[in-house]
Amino acid sequence: MSDGNQETLSDAVVDYVDEQMQTDFTNIAARRNITQETGHGREETRHDIQMPAPKNLAGRGRRKGLLTIGVTMLSCVRDGKETADIRYFISSLPMGVQRCAHAVRAHWGIEKTCHWSLNVTYREDESRIREQHLRENFAWLNRFTLSLLKQHPGKDSLVMKRRCGGWNDDFLLETLIGTTS
Repeated sequence: MSDGNQETLSDAVVDYVDEQMQTDFTNIAARRNITQETGHGREETRHDIQMPAPKNLAGRGRRKGLLTIGVTMLSCVRDGKETADIRYFISSLPMGVQRCAHAVRAHWGIEKTCHWSLNVTYREDESRIREQHLRENFAWLNRFTLSLLKQHPGKDSLVMKRRCGGWNDDFLLETLIGTTS
């Protein structure tokens, strides 16, 4: 949520949730869900807290259907080293913290998968583009072309499909318009 897509709303959610944390959410109808998982060499604890979105939340009017907001706090121990992450969210889901926690986790799984694909296919993490608008434009183009490459029915890896598009105009055309010869 804090990626700046809706900066006013994002700031308002963070401020509101942080304010409610000061009283351990006792003044609102917050719901909590705690999960603990062990696997892949790590121990994770997630604290999900969901609450109704306040009617006077700044920026709420620009997000039709907004019903709830919340926070997910994750702590992870791997090889004796602990890391922590906190994520705020907005949702059109009604109160139901377990369902909302599942949706938040699924969303971040998609984000991670997309990031991994972009990094492997386009080596985005190694990009030397420093101007923000250029980075954003290239990121959009990379996501768009990644989507096209994934839709192509060929069995090659995404990296190979990308290379083939550069080597072969017919393959490039197949990928762009969605037909195969």
